[in-house]
Amino acid sequence: MSAAPAASTPSHAASAANQLFIGGVWRNASDSGTFELVNPATEQVVDRVARATASDVDAALYAVQEAFGVWRQTSAWERSAILRRAAGLLQERVEQMAAVLTEEQGKPLAESRAELRATAEQLDWHADEARRIYGRIVDGHTRDVRISVLRQPVGPVAAFTAWNFPALLPMRKIAPALAAGCSMVLKPAEEAPRTALALAQALHDAGLPGGTLNIVTGEPGPIARQLLASPVIRKVTLTGSIPVGRELLRLAAENLTGASMELGGHAPVLVMADADLDAAAEAIVRGKFRNGGQVCISPSRFYLHETVAEQVLDLVVHHAEQLRVGPGTNEAVQVGPLINRKRLDAVSELVDEAIDRGARIRTGGGAAAGLSRGYFYAPTVLDSVPDDARMMREEPFGPVAPFTTFASTDEVLQRANSAPYGLAGYVFTRDLRTANVVAEELEVGMVGVNHLLLATAEAPFGGVKHSGFGREGGVEGIESYTVAKCINVLL
Repeated sequence: MSAAPAASTPSHAASAANQLFIGGVWRNASDSGTFELVNPATEQVVDRVARATASDVDAALYAVQEAFGVWRQTSAWERSAILRRAAGLLQERVEQMAAVLTEEQGKPLAESRAELRATAEQLDWHADEARRIYGRIVDGHTRDVRISVLRQPVGPVAAFTAWNFPALLPMRKIAPALAAGCSMVLKPAEEAPRTALALAQALHDAGLPGGTLNIVTGEPGPIARQLLASPVIRKVTLTGSIPVGRELLRLAAENLTGASMELGGHAPVLVMADADLDAAAEAIVRGKFRNGGQVCISPSRFYLHETVAEQVLDLVVHHAEQLRVGPGTNEAVQVGPLINRKRLDAVSELVDEAIDRGARIRTGGGAAAGLSRGYFYAPTVLDSVPDDARMMREEPFGPVAPFTTFASTDEVLQRANSAPYGLAGYVFTRDLRTANVVAEELEVGMVGVNHLLLATAEAPFGGVKHSGFGREGGVEGIESYTVAKCINVLL
């Protein structure tokens, strides 16, 4: 791999880049408190963002409750039109917002643009789904009984999102909630909050009523405790880590608040003996090193059939060594930095521990060459990684690909399913029967066969086991923001 030369830092171009958005109004924190925002490519402070106080969270709770009474009565056609207008505004603002996203999160500009287009697609898809929330008529037990089932919005929602996709993750919650008629308080990740604030600006400009979407930034613990202690909040949704998910569920239990959790993954990739090896290797490198490996459905445990293992490894190493590492503002860069020093140290520790257990470095294995600042780690490929290495049991969440071999389908399925995670899994094979057996037997919420692209607006996204429950996207995503009401009439 090669280091790209540093590029100049863009001027941040978000609208109300660093304020709270409450009740349709941009405002400073009530005590004017802020926290620093650091560019992971330069390690420099690039902005200060409002740190919400308890008073600010109270204001957001009041606003979200008041707005729900209005928004739930807004026709599906009108809700749809607002979401569609917002999608168009996001498409128009891709370049402006991509600069902000890359500055605060680090990913290459090309990936930031792609994320923002996918974010607009979420709005576009759910603009249609807003008009397709169907009830049903059920035949009564006797002729004089009429039973109807309605889908109604669940109520005000508290949403918490991670930093790795600072536009897409919030919108995968905002779009279906608004389409269903819910209002929301969003707490974006403190590492990359300005992108979410720019999303709020687009929705506001599209005509979303004040208070329907509120954004509070700051310390996650106090904000979460205050939101979930309130009976105003009827549902909580998180994209984040398993420990955070457990804590939010504990808080939600006090008020029996409904929940959807999209938590960590550790996706196995099975390359069978009959796979198209060139296509598999190219897909593995694209998928593994996208966003520096900081993707919840990133392929992160690689099982190669022993008869093709060396061929696949040689191809993967060749492709990985062509990747350019550097600041995401450089258009030639393909792999940006990790989000912070803590993540960089965690990845280094996992690699060192795997090597101590017998793994071999095929490429990478340390800091990216030629970069004196930033949280950069070289794209790394390891082989002979034992199953008891931490890297095979813990999500690495970085640009590291650990490989091992297998002899039979039954064996590899048992090993792949041994982890407590169950978000995504992948298989490469030319055999239809093998593809179906593996897809059905992998204990995950999503399976990719011969490709790694799973996150689309039209398909349900979510996991099983410790990777959470509930779905985002597809029909299932919007239904999770509704409740079924049965009306039973005696004529």
